[in-house]
Amino acid sequence: MEFSTTTARAEAIKADAIAVGVFADGELTPSARAIDKAARGAIKAAVRSGDMTGKRGTVVTLRGVPGVAAARVVVVGLGGRDDFSDRAYGDAVRAAAKACPGAAEIAMAATEWSVNGRDTEWLARQFALAARESVFRSDELKSKKEDSNGPTRAVLLHAAGDSAERGLKQGTAIANGTALTKRLGNLPPNICTPSFLADEARKLAKQWKLGVEVLETKQLEALKMGSFLSVARGSAQPPRLIVLKHEGGGKSAPVVLVGKGITFDSGGISIKPGAAMDEMKFDMCGAASVIGTMRTVAELKLKLNVIGVVATCENMPSGTASRPGDIVTSMSGQTIEILNTDAEGRLILCDALTYVERFKPAAVVDIATLTGACVIALGNVNSGLFANNDELAEELLGASRSAGDAAWHMPLGDEYQEQLKTNFADMANIGTPSNAGAITAACFLSRFTKSYPWAHIDIAGTAWKSGAAKGATGRPVPLLSQFLLQRAG
Repeated sequence: MEFSTTTARAEAIKADAIAVGVFADGELTPSARAIDKAARGAIKAAVRSGDMTGKRGTVVTLRGVPGVAAARVVVVGLGGRDDFSDRAYGDAVRAAAKACPGAAEIAMAATEWSVNGRDTEWLARQFALAARESVFRSDELKSKKEDSNGPTRAVLLHAAGDSAERGLKQGTAIANGTALTKRLGNLPPNICTPSFLADEARKLAKQWKLGVEVLETKQLEALKMGSFLSVARGSAQPPRLIVLKHEGGGKSAPVVLVGKGITFDSGGISIKPGAAMDEMKFDMCGAASVIGTMRTVAELKLKLNVIGVVATCENMPSGTASRPGDIVTSMSGQTIEILNTDAEGRLILCDALTYVERFKPAAVVDIATLTGACVIALGNVNSGLFANNDELAEELLGASRSAGDAAWHMPLGDEYQEQLKTNFADMANIGTPSNAGAITAACFLSRFTKSYPWAHIDIAGTAWKSGAAKGATGRPVPLLSQFLLQRAG
């Protein structure tokens, strides 16, 4: 989808469709009033008749409206002003875009739809991101492709100028990174293997002039990544540690993103129930979000040093797989008793977090579909945010609010560390008792991050959707991208 801006009057826009808004109290936005005046009350008539209630996300399409140059007028319900949120703005853009099958070009007066005081750059960025999301398809492996008859061009009204152009450029880049993340997440595990992810990283690096290095089994053994390798050894698929580098910040210390990349998680010997096990292909969404964010960073040519590290393998049961009770030695030298092989994400991340010490990072953020406990705590609305540095946590929370990619700051207290004690190793890989599972998982990771500011984002509840809308969401690429945009100034 291509984006542009215009300062033309809404009624004069020659497009396949023009989208304007109505609030729940029946008030028309300025462009809606202009079209209504030109069309001799067509929109107000739709409101009076009850066809358009103004309820958030509702849409009424008027065709052949006299006095209006566009072929269709799409009237979008914006909901109430008092509870209007940043999310509501994106919902309105998505609703308008989806309401125009067969329309090649749609113009939207979306800058009039937010009542939250957001500036033009933000409105343009979120406009591009929401519009692109509305036309995303996941039919790559279908023999018959879905009809992609949504708009291919979107015009933002009343938003000309550098701020609008900058916002559209940022939104397009974030949308591209999000789409890549969703594509990788949706691919089946027989295709999206650790080696496949490494190949995708190499392609990305070649296309966007990123540095890339892929470490294989012998190199991981030489680094003494015993924890990471203990997860991989049950599978015929060899593990990979992928390193992508964007060098846009001169000699400054880099921000490092670390992604969990379990391309299929059976649970290992502590095998999962069969129901919905197919969704364990999504256990690499943390890795996918790192790769997607690196694409966004490269496209925007951020003046910042950013390194993306992906630890990827499968977690499978076999005669060579780890057993409950095994004790392994991590790259840091700390020993870990594996009480549950289905708590494997932390076992690969801990070695990756030790590995990134060599970059002397300004900050490290790991992203992982780590715990079902986080889903219980926060559902599919907020990602769980943990940090050993309050300033970094506030920075990420601010980015989440600005991006509309919600996160919630969770506790990380020493009291929870007690649950990781074991008689036989430095720590266990799960807490005993098993309560506060998301927190004890973060506590485990914190033992490997003492040399730098670190945050952990648990996306177990937000990385994908189940049911009829099954598929990867692309989160938290918007949050990470906004965080890095802010860092780059």
